[in-house]
Amino acid sequence: MKSIFLILILLAAPIAFAQAPTVTALPNTVYAGADGKFEASPDTALVQFNISAQADTAKAAYDLASKQAEQTREIMRANGIDPKTAQIGSYAIEPMYDWKTAKRKLVGYRVATNVTLKLKDFVKIGPITQQLADAAVSESQSITYTLENMEEAKGKAVEDAFRHARASADSVAKAAGRSVGELSYASVDTFENVRPVPIMARNMAMKAEAAPAPTEEFTPQTVNVSAHVNALFTLK
Repeated sequence: MKSIFLILILLAAPIAFAQAPTVTALPNTVYAGADGKFEASPDTALVQFNISAQADTAKAAYDLASKQAEQTREIMRANGIDPKTAQIGSYAIEPMYDWKTAKRKLVGYRVATNVTLKLKDFVKIGPITQQLADAAVSESQSITYTLENMEEAKGKAVEDAFRHARASADSVAKAAGRSVGELSYASVDTFENVRPVPIMARNMAMKAEAAPAPTEEFTPQTVNVSAHVNALFTLK
């Protein structure tokens, strides 16, 4: 019986994967490529905000920023969060000038720092952002949802891609009156399509009787993980 040399390359819409590797396919084999995906719920919320203060002197600005930082720590403790878990991304103290005249005039100093807080308990997001706004500590806030346990999601996407590749190989083998045997070779690419969408909230005075937080009752955006599998199977 003549040996059958089947090569099948199925490429769905490109999703930023590297070019498929060159494979030396042997007689009586079938080569299939397929995409897979998995949608995972985010497990972490990143609450980012800045602490800033402006005063006539550098010391006064520093003291005011220190007071606001302590207010922030008190808010975190009140919500059962250790202040040490917050991360500072930057710190700056800079002079402020009046540029209305030809000769610049020093009008004060500004102290600013960026803070990032990781939250696993999404229920705490609304109270913390509201309390930061009530305390007039931060000029702006942003909330971003992400996935830290990415490896499990990648595995699910790879499994989905392999199922599609195997199904394609089975279809071609069946059409040729053959059946698919063992897996001889495989390559995998994964792509994390996190697409974090920040939810911006400008500092505003919100009273206790105000409406619920903007994020309340909404579901965080899912994290999409895609994979591409190239597989070489023997033919029976």
